[in-house]
Amino acid sequence: MRKFKCLIIEDEPLAAEIITEYIQQVPHLQLVSVCVNAMEGLQLLKTETIDILFLDINLPQISGIDFMRSLVKKPAVIFITAHREYAIESYELGVIDYLLKPVSFSRFLMAVNKITERITVGDAVETQSQYKDYLFVNVSRKRQKIHFDEIIYFESKREYVNIVTQQGSYLTKIQLSELEKQLSADVFLRIHRSFIISKRKIKAYNTTEIDLAAVQVPIGRNYKEHVLAQLNQS
Repeated sequence: MRKFKCLIIEDEPLAAEIITEYIQQVPHLQLVSVCVNAMEGLQLLKTETIDILFLDINLPQISGIDFMRSLVKKPAVIFITAHREYAIESYELGVIDYLLKPVSFSRFLMAVNKITERITVGDAVETQSQYKDYLFVNVSRKRQKIHFDEIIYFESKREYVNIVTQQGSYLTKIQLSELEKQLSADVFLRIHRSFIISKRKIKAYNTTEIDLAAVQVPIGRNYKEHVLAQLNQS
């Protein structure tokens, strides 16, 4: 099994020390760094490829939730907090797991196994997608085949994704972040926390929205710089 690179962003020394010790006990995990605030973490994410981010919610300067919203390319995230009330919001952001302090090793390992399995499957899907021009999704108890060149955009609907194509729409139960792993960055572009679009279907765009075959899709504030840079290169 390959090594999964980990980053901890946690301002409580004891909590950071515990997660560090847990990571060191798992052979396929590699701790890259421990950051005490989101800005330190952001700088590291610009230079390092991180597989798993252990992120405290109550951070100085900017909360873990707002920090995650600001990321265009997100690693797999495990929130660590002493507060239960953020659970629903965190899962809506695509967080893989939510650990309450104090975190036991068994609960930590359960979260890590969930992530490493998803990453391993995602790696396999990514390899396969290099040779495929379609994907299969679960729709109404069937596996529906959808060709990439038919897709106009994907829209997140909480725990579901609506796939809008030239032939119609398909609602499937999956997180948008998971579906994104099956898509080629050459063809598709994440422009909002709720939208991924097909570059081939763009009719026009400005700094706030993109026209796609008679529908306008908003560009998210936190995605704007990356999106416009990508489109201006086209």
